[in-house]
Amino acid sequence: MFDSYSLLKLSTKVIKSNSMKIRSATPDDILLIFSFIQKKSEFDRNIGAYSGVLQVTEEKIGKTLFGTIPFSYVLFAETSECVVGFALYGFRYSSFVGQPSIWLDDLYVDEDMRSQGAGAALMSYLAQVAKDNDCTHLAWNADVRNSRGLSFYNRLGAKVTEQKGNRCFLTWIPQILTV
Repeated sequence: MFDSYSLLKLSTKVIKSNSMKIRSATPDDILLIFSFIQKKSEFDRNIGAYSGVLQVTEEKIGKTLFGTIPFSYVLFAETSECVVGFALYGFRYSSFVGQPSIWLDDLYVDEDMRSQGAGAALMSYLAQVAKDNDCTHLAWNADVRNSRGLSFYNRLGAKVTEQKGNRCFLTWIPQILTV
């Protein structure tokens, strides 16, 4: 069972993978979260997946991620020098299954740090969060024009369950959840 208290416990975990460290965001990271959301939107804009105007603000991030009821959570991948990637996720609940799952809203790694283990380390951490909270799977969507990302997700073992236009819907059941 998970509640805000057990999720809070997760935020104190730090996982190191090779030279990549994964940590949960704190309220001191609001500007950093905002900058990664901007980078992610620019990436999506460059591949033709996003043409809107960002409506997020630092104030909204503080209120919705660090308020009394956090609506989502953020992880950072960092080297000894700097933060190189982030994942923004939340929990969903299936009344029919009686278990939660994780919805991954954003996964972004700085371009010059891709293929260096940051994405894999973030996903590995999320797999552990899923296990710790008795989740059935992780799900997200990705644009079909993000071929490098889709290739990465395929290597993880994620499956495209549906495609609507340029939007691929993916589901991943990490091996750690089947043990």
